[in-house]
Amino acid sequence: MSTETETQGGGAPKLKLGALTALVVGSMIGGGIFSLPQNMAAGAGAGAILIGWVITFFGMLTLAFAFQMLANRKPEVEGGVYGYAKAGFGNYMGFNSAWGYWISAWIGNVSYFVVMFSALAFWFPVFGEGNTTTAIVCASILLWALHFLVLRGVHGAAFINTITTVAKLVPLALFILLVIFAFKVDTFNLDFWGSTKLGSVVDQVKSTMLVTVWVFIGIEGASMFSSRAENMKEVGKATVIGFLLTIALLVAVSVLSLGVMTQAELAALKNPSTAYVLEKAIGPWGANLMNAGLVISVGGALLAWTLLASEAPYLAGKDGVMPKVFGTTNANGSPAASLWLTNGLIQLFLIITLFSSAGYLALLSLATSMILIPYLLCAGYALLVAKRGEGYAQGESSGKEFSIATIASVYGIWLIYAAGLKYLFLSMVLYAPGLLFYLWARKERGEKAFTGPEAVLAALIVVAGLFAGYELLTGALTL
Repeated sequence: MSTETETQGGGAPKLKLGALTALVVGSMIGGGIFSLPQNMAAGAGAGAILIGWVITFFGMLTLAFAFQMLANRKPEVEGGVYGYAKAGFGNYMGFNSAWGYWISAWIGNVSYFVVMFSALAFWFPVFGEGNTTTAIVCASILLWALHFLVLRGVHGAAFINTITTVAKLVPLALFILLVIFAFKVDTFNLDFWGSTKLGSVVDQVKSTMLVTVWVFIGIEGASMFSSRAENMKEVGKATVIGFLLTIALLVAVSVLSLGVMTQAELAALKNPSTAYVLEKAIGPWGANLMNAGLVISVGGALLAWTLLASEAPYLAGKDGVMPKVFGTTNANGSPAASLWLTNGLIQLFLIITLFSSAGYLALLSLATSMILIPYLLCAGYALLVAKRGEGYAQGESSGKEFSIATIASVYGIWLIYAAGLKYLFLSMVLYAPGLLFYLWARKERGEKAFTGPEAVLAALIVVAGLFAGYELLTGALTL
């Protein structure tokens, strides 16, 4: 699999299959996989965990196939979750998809910085929980180093991301190999369906779904860079390959750990729990290996998400649904204005973590739910494309892809429900201010801001945002 970029016709370098796949894997595999054994075992036994992974596999596979189908059937639509939402549901929904994705991405990056320096505290206690003064100063230095790296060119940063993605897979592969040798069937079978305090099997399966909602964020990585891809078909391939590789790692890490430690022991671990699982399997150096792996993994994810976060406002600005300044690039082809805004906000929130870590964590929970709406819109657009038969040859059936898109849409609704309908409501607090940017962009172009239905939707979002904000201030609702 090639990881190089090519320049065609003297234009900007194009991302090839290897680099696109690395963007998918690199954005999905961050810090979450290193905490997965404890996160899954906290609410479920081995049997329920296996059922949860089967449901997740088929649900996320249909979403991956939906992205692949759209890349093949609608190659003219660029920009992934933004482009598909705009093509399917209009300018305002496209803007909201880009806005929600962007906010979720950059606030998620704040968490990566905190997690990285919390892991480094394993060797350097001065970093504490990742939000000490020393940790924030070092995180800020790393933030701006990544910033200037991306300013030098997206294709160069994507190549480095490929290298870091390969590097992060090494400790995970070692973990799986070593845990296989330490695996005990008796330990795995002990209380296979979970103790009574975990609730029914259905409740246990639901608890696993709440975890898997988050570990697959990033599956859209290749489609977000479709405008920079060498070939649209490779965007779809990269999405499916990245998904299959990632789910294999996630299932192996969570399930094999149940053969080293019991469900109760895993549930009681601190995170990153993989460090303690490997320590139990092979001794103290196992903890060192996994903490080092976490630092490498999160470092790679930071680069991937720096690229993804800055790409969303750039694509929307280029199309005129965000202010045009965000749709510009520098001489190296990097979305400079978008990058400065994104990393400036990350810097602000890093400083906030010094004074109010609780407030930051609450906002993180709220913002992460915002990314699920763009996923649902993409699945919905795939359903529309298949239903209308767009992009199909004469006489070619769209039945199979219609079924896949239907399942992906249902799964998208399930993800929002599993994450919590309360968070969907509260996310309007963050969606509502986006209206100002949208109106700014439409005024620049001298175009009508809304269609009739869009105006109603905008009003509902603003009203819901104001009401949710009031409920938060009065304490009627909490995060």
